[in-house]
Amino acid sequence: MHTTLVHVHVKPDCLDAFIAACRSNHEQSVQEPGNHRFDILQSADDPCRFVLYEAYATAADAAAHKTTAHYAQWRDTVAGMMAQPRQGVGYIGICPA
Repeated sequence: MHTTLVHVHVKPDCLDAFIAACRSNHEQSVQEPGNHRFDILQSADDPCRFVLYEAYATAADAAAHKTTAHYAQWRDTVAGMMAQPRQGVGYIGICPA
């Protein structure tokens, strides 16, 4: 399993719009071939901080996600909402296999 944790810090006045954009991206991403999970997590301590948990069967499936129209729309929509650039960190899933 190929997993990416995307750390996002959003401007306070953009929270609702960011969540709406993420919801739309999530709804389409979970329908992609090879997608196991696509979770949007908001920090309990700082509502402006998020982690997007993306789990795909393979690295190729994860790369294909970035070629979709819904990803491009999300990327372009939220670009100006970031308090700082987002950071994606890749992981290789061990459990569950």
